Amino acid sequence: MKIKTPQPIRGTQDIFGEDSLRFNHVVNKFDEIRKLYGFKRAEIPVFESTAVFARSLGETTDVVSKEMYSFPDRSGEQLTLRPEFTAGLTRAYLTSGWQQYSPCKIATHGPVFRYERPQKGRYRQFHQIDAEVIGAAGPEADVELLSLADQLLESLGIKQHVTLHLNTLGDSASREAWRAALIEYFQGHFDSLSQESQERLTRNPLRILDSKDPNDKIIAEKAPIIDDYLTEEAASFFKAVTTGLDAAGVAWTRDPRLVRGLDYYRHTAFEFITDQLGAQGTVLAGGRYDGLSEALGGNLTPAIGWAAGIERLAMLIDEPKEDAMNVAVIPLGEEAKNPAISILSKLRHAGISADMSWRGNMKRRMQKANGWGVRYAVILGEEELARNEATVRSMVTGEQQAIALDQIVDRILSELRNK
Repeated sequence: MKIKTPQPIRGTQDIFGEDSLRFNHVVNKFDEIRKLYGFKRAEIPVFESTAVFARSLGETTDVVSKEMYSFPDRSGEQLTLRPEFTAGLTRAYLTSGWQQYSPCKIATHGPVFRYERPQKGRYRQFHQIDAEVIGAAGPEADVELLSLADQLLESLGIKQHVTLHLNTLGDSASREAWRAALIEYFQGHFDSLSQESQERLTRNPLRILDSKDPNDKIIAEKAPIIDDYLTEEAASFFKAVTTGLDAAGVAWTRDPRLVRGLDYYRHTAFEFITDQLGAQGTVLAGGRYDGLSEALGGNLTPAIGWAAGIERLAMLIDEPKEDAMNVAVIPLGEEAKNPAISILSKLRHAGISADMSWRGNMKRRMQKANGWGVRYAVILGEEELARNEATVRSMVTGEQQAIALDQIVDRILSELRNK
């Protein structure tokens, strides 16, 4: 009986071909730009103690209550596949001695996991790029991080389709005063709120501001805004961020309804939003989370960060061109195979991209070489081997010449350098 091939798990993806080209283009650009800003690459575990995310994301959030992949290991310890990077990076900062590098400018990327309804641009295993500055209290860090994001989007060729939405959540005093005003306001509209917002009212009233319920949105439009409750220090901080962005040439628009529901968020909150992806419009988002370290048992540590979905960014960019091979090695006959393998190996060790077509007649192999877009074809037949030579053909001009086997790599390397 034939075995039935297992199918991929719903919400996962196999990435290859054009999808892989797009994916890797985003990652490579991120790696290129983060180096310009002095952000160091970090790696952290794919799974952590569940407490890392339960404490940092809040026990009552949808991510914790509905979307986390959590499980006990064989010793009974409760573990969770990371649903985001920030909590794990903060845990690493506290437990792995990273405080010595403060302010710690970190960049990473990799898979994250959330059990949610799969749809276009949203998966259960997806991938993020992530940048954080941990240990920097000044608004300069906010400007630097947003400038990094802005330059990345520009380098990907999608900046014209994306708008930076910016808000301040104030400091602790500002936030508490605003929170009290929101509770009072929404209490006056309690019966008109959705059930979800009624449940959020005393626990997390800021979350009502980003409710998707149409009637909640109408009520939220007239809710108090943070500006009326900002302390002088908080207002000054936000002013420094906006003037810094102006100086850096980063365009932004004020969005007073943009919030972060968790208590450890402070000051700057932001989202880069596009109109190109329908409902999944946010392509990069983050904020300042000065209180997260304390939520994980550490000291008060200022920090700010952002994350972006690689898949969503990949959907927005133009299809990247794959780097063409430089050389095709074409052995004709059994006796030519090993000499061809030797030349192929030497080319690659010299840093020259090369490949070999193993089957077919001369015409078919040359057609394949053309398909690879190579600059040169190295042809090894019986006559060439008898003279200890190979024919090197320019696939651009059609010119060809016989070259000694031990001189082929140097000759091609020289030709490529002079182009």
